[in-house]
Amino acid sequence: MFGRLMPTEGKFFELFNQHADLCVKGAREMVGLMTNFDDLEIRVHAIEAIEKEADKVTHNTIEMLHMTFVTPLDRDDIHQLITRMDDILDLLEDAAQTISLYDIKAITPEAKRLAELCLSCAEKVQAAVALLPNMDNSRAIMDLCTEIDRLESDADHVMRAAMSKLFREEPDVRNLIKLKAIYEILETVTDRCEDVANIIEGIVLENA
Repeated sequence: MFGRLMPTEGKFFELFNQHADLCVKGAREMVGLMTNFDDLEIRVHAIEAIEKEADKVTHNTIEMLHMTFVTPLDRDDIHQLITRMDDILDLLEDAAQTISLYDIKAITPEAKRLAELCLSCAEKVQAAVALLPNMDNSRAIMDLCTEIDRLESDADHVMRAAMSKLFREEPDVRNLIKLKAIYEILETVTDRCEDVANIIEGIVLENA
């Protein structure tokens, strides 16, 4: 009647939600950065601050994992989930710092589209993580994971088209190298979101 609620020893689900919220916040900053270069350094510093905050959440989660006798999920699943989520923000920080350090003057529509797909993936991760405490949500969680897989495939297509256009049309070799690096980092963000989705799918299959 009240649903099959999973045990809540430790505040793991709360920490997962905190981290997922930060992933979305970081991805939104990245889209903002791609939309307007006028406040580039402000956006870069904001993403760096968000990443540091997420590192603290990851540290707290792992520390709690060592201190909790009975955990609501398999210990390895908890560790994998929080570390793969942390990879998302690490890569967003890498992308922001690379744009700043490479002194990129203008961004392409393809890079902006990849940033938007990163945000969409992060939002789906956030939604799936929020549903994890109750396995009555298993169908909805699996649907969100499927949507993340689809978005990651979209990012693959965008990157392949972007690379093709870059090598055909970009006359400046240095700019080509810079943009190629940005495309690859942003596409990898969606890969890490897919990794998170795969971990969440495994958790659902084990516990539903």
